[in-house]
Amino acid sequence: MSKSKVTTISKARTLKEIGDFWDTHSLADYWDQTHEVEFQVRAKRRRRVTLDPEVYERVVTQASVRGLSPETLVNLWLTERLASAKS
Repeated sequence: MSKSKVTTISKARTLKEIGDFWDTHSLADYWDQTHEVEFQVRAKRRRRVTLDPEVYERVVTQASVRGLSPETLVNLWLTERLASAKS
């Protein structure tokens, strides 16, 4: 975002200012100032892997201990393992 550009509703000049504004304001109060837009999002397709139920329960337990979701923990572990495999 350009530093000279100001957003219409928040009058913010940076992404942080926009975030700070919407952390303390409700869109419901500004609904009449909005308009419909269309845009495309290109998200990477996620893949599913089946886990043994006992393995999954162990992952859930470990994720809980670490304050993570099971999905995040599995991704972290697999990333670490693949990095150390260096094929």
